[in-house]
Amino acid sequence: MINISSAAQEYFIKLLSDKKKNTQIRIFVINPGTDQAKCGICFCFPEEFKYNDVIIKFECFSVRIEQNYTVFLKDTKIDVMVVDTLETQLTIKAPNIYKNSDDNIESISGSSLEERVNYVLQHQINPYLALHGGHVSLIRVTQDFFAVIKFYGGCNGCAMANNTIKEGIEFTLKKNFPELKGVQDITQHQHGIHSYY
Repeated sequence: MINISSAAQEYFIKLLSDKKKNTQIRIFVINPGTDQAKCGICFCFPEEFKYNDVIIKFECFSVRIEQNYTVFLKDTKIDVMVVDTLETQLTIKAPNIYKNSDDNIESISGSSLEERVNYVLQHQINPYLALHGGHVSLIRVTQDFFAVIKFYGGCNGCAMANNTIKEGIEFTLKKNFPELKGVQDITQHQHGIHSYY
């Protein structure tokens, strides 16, 4: 899925050498499936590990990727470019980060309802919310088929949050998953300078 050159692996080992024990590398995608898609790499400390991470093990370190992003990171290549004797630069070629998420939803059809709902939130809803400085996370799908969500950033305290839920999130989720009865927001909305409206 992801090809990391031996030079890049050595570079990661060097970067991780002075970090807290069990620190790993995370590869992530921002706004996948849109024209604003970007791929990045950061340290992933043990307290940031997620239960749905896909783990790629190398000899001296591991790379973690949120399961929902794997389809966008297919055929990604990571290498190191030496700029001069004092500077080294990582290069990332991720040809699939711009793919429309509608094309990719079939790839997770065997996953649980919760994983599929989370996928749609991450890849169809959050790219639009990010334009307003916000995002939404799935907390759980209840036994009576309600998606429990929580807003962050610009969506927390936004005067349009109810419209976003009913006309955006709930409409999209029920269209993709007819078994869902609705969406429940557990955000403790606090209007402030962070709120979009």
